[in-house]
Amino acid sequence: MKGIITVSLFFLSALAQAGEVEIVKVELLEQAPQNWRAHVTLKHADTGWDHYADGWRVVTPEGKELGHRTLHHPHVNEQPFTRSLSGIAIADDMTEVMVEAHDKVHGWSADRVRIDLQQASGDRYRVERR
Repeated sequence: MKGIITVSLFFLSALAQAGEVEIVKVELLEQAPQNWRAHVTLKHADTGWDHYADGWRVVTPEGKELGHRTLHHPHVNEQPFTRSLSGIAIADDMTEVMVEAHDKVHGWSADRVRIDLQQASGDRYRVERR
């Protein structure tokens, strides 16, 4: 019984150390009218299959999802890491979007990046229009 408790405490400690996923930077590139590509760099202390950053999404300020990238495996030895998504439909009249990140334990992180589409760059983001 003592061994089970020790192993359980070890795994709980590892989960607590991983914390929430951090969005390091976002690059939004306009490929065509209302068609964007995003490169999102995340940092997370992935511990393995039970706790890793498993996705990110682009949403409107009201929370409507415009694009979602699922991450299918942990990136234990690759931190921070960047993954991309094409085909994000952002209407021409939109002035801002948000990027959110998700991990298997904490869900959607409170760490979000607000992107002002009228600015070429800002806190943790860059926007490139055609």
